[in-house]
Amino acid sequence: MKLSTVLTTVAATVASAGLGGVGTDPQSDYYLGLRKPSWQPPPAAFGLVWTPLYADIAITSAHALDRLADQGRSAERQALRNALIVNLALNTGWSWLFFKARQPWLATAECAVLAVSSADLARRIGRADRRAGVALSPYPLWCGFATALSLAIARLNPRT
Repeated sequence: MKLSTVLTTVAATVASAGLGGVGTDPQSDYYLGLRKPSWQPPPAAFGLVWTPLYADIAITSAHALDRLADQGRSAERQALRNALIVNLALNTGWSWLFFKARQPWLATAECAVLAVSSADLARRIGRADRRAGVALSPYPLWCGFATALSLAIARLNPRT
């Protein structure tokens, strides 16, 4: 992998995580007052899951982008870059919709789009390198789980 590509994908991923983090407030009165399903993971689990997922996104994306460049597949490379940008924007957006805008139904819909986007990202990366696509497969799975969790919270709190 080229250092410049890794630095770019790491910077984009860190920016997404950071902006999402600014929008996240699990200690707010709003969030603490929400009813949550019994199967919601403990708060510490989210950091333990998201940290390696963000690293996975950055590294597999950099690897795939460089691989596509080396193979002269510039159109696929540009499409992957665009898919990554959209995916990271969706990733950031969920926190703002859920915690700041206090719109759990809208956040659920956005999270479903994020899950589809994450599966598409893993597919695109897998087309560049099968192992990298497999390595990214936990990401869409987690986004699917996050969608189910968001939906459960929205259902348990119909007036929010």
